[in-house]
Amino acid sequence: MTTQVAERLVEFVDALRLKGINAGPSETIDAAAALEVLGFDDREVLREGLAAALVRRDGQRDVFDMTFDVFFPAGVGTPTAVQDSEDDLDAEQLRALLAMALADDDARALTQLAEVAVDALGAVGQEGSGTQGWSAYQTLDRLRPQTAVAQALAMRGGGAGSGQGQSGQFTDRLERDEVRRGVARFRELVAAEARRRTAEVRGRQTVARHAVAQSKDRVDFLSANAHQLAELRRAVQPLARKLATRLAARRRRRRRGQIDIRRTLRSAMSTGGVPVKPVYAAPRPSRPELVLLCDVSGSVAGFSQFTMLLVKALSDQFSKIRVFAFVNAMDEVTDLIKDGSGDLIGPIQSGARITKWHTSSDYGEAFGDFVEQYLDAVGPRTAVIVLGDARNNNQHPRFEALRRINERSRRTYWLNPEHGSRWGLGDSEALGYADIVPMYECCNVEQLSGFVGRILPV
Repeated sequence: MTTQVAERLVEFVDALRLKGINAGPSETIDAAAALEVLGFDDREVLREGLAAALVRRDGQRDVFDMTFDVFFPAGVGTPTAVQDSEDDLDAEQLRALLAMALADDDARALTQLAEVAVDALGAVGQEGSGTQGWSAYQTLDRLRPQTAVAQALAMRGGGAGSGQGQSGQFTDRLERDEVRRGVARFRELVAAEARRRTAEVRGRQTVARHAVAQSKDRVDFLSANAHQLAELRRAVQPLARKLATRLAARRRRRRRGQIDIRRTLRSAMSTGGVPVKPVYAAPRPSRPELVLLCDVSGSVAGFSQFTMLLVKALSDQFSKIRVFAFVNAMDEVTDLIKDGSGDLIGPIQSGARITKWHTSSDYGEAFGDFVEQYLDAVGPRTAVIVLGDARNNNQHPRFEALRRINERSRRTYWLNPEHGSRWGLGDSEALGYADIVPMYECCNVEQLSGFVGRILPV
């Protein structure tokens, strides 16, 4: 392996680490061995070989593929499809060509069109200015590939009403879904080509840092869009199975109980006072009760919803779970989320009393409501988890109410989806609440699963 290739591989692994793929020295050595054996003759075989060596967790393959395309591109410079194009095509002409490619389900034509479209519609900045690049968003916004679906279906002879009976409708639906998958593939090709072209002028590391998405378990709850939140909801069940296994293992380790000193010393009389064989007290296995206090206002709602779904999936690990939601008024929503599997916030907002005279978060008022109405839900076997960013909109924080909840519970934790560097800034009361109960930064799935697997009592 040449020095240049080795340096490229090391840069590639560094970029993966920045995006949450924890590839260490041993994985890098494995990747180097795979690269040396596979070579560069078949790029897709090389991709699979490096993925086998470097990717260790679910949900990281998309990040790997995007980063791989930046560091090991299919080509360099202006694509052949652009060089062979004699005319400067506008958006309307490109859209017509796209419809033809979608109608024919021509993968090669889609790839070439993506290259031509990025070159024709995606250029940003000025050449030599240090800001030059290519934008996938600008390309797709000008081209509007979704508008080519109807045209592609017409070319196929399909579309609404073209089929006869249920069989024809089913065929039309299949064709429409196939064309839409082609559009989604075209969007991915445009994004990959824009990243490749930009990496050549602005550097691979820069593009990998800013243009490659984080892995799913590193996406911030507060900045996630609707599509990312939907993906996170789909990841709840697989994650819950892993965490349930981890919690069960912790519980098994504790079943031996503590050493019974008196019985151990009595047993040691037969060995001259040497406690050769310790005697353990009879274990008292019990699963803890769990109470969730969830802020469901604004962007925090996505974090609270994911955590409620996760806890619901882990319900077998607890003897009892009660869920309370609030904005500035506290109400129990255990029954509302019992049968929910998708959107939980909608039923909570419409079926629970979570606001009073205004719609802004007020943690102090909500904690006061809980102490007055629901404090009997907390006992010596109860773990209480507060979910929220502690932004109190300059209202009275009512620290004494949280202190009463903490004193009555077995343990109380606070999971905050904001980065710790923002705690205490503006209207945040995070530092004040953190003096009463331990507060954990919980910005993404990785941090949340770490809390559940390591800290939550079993």
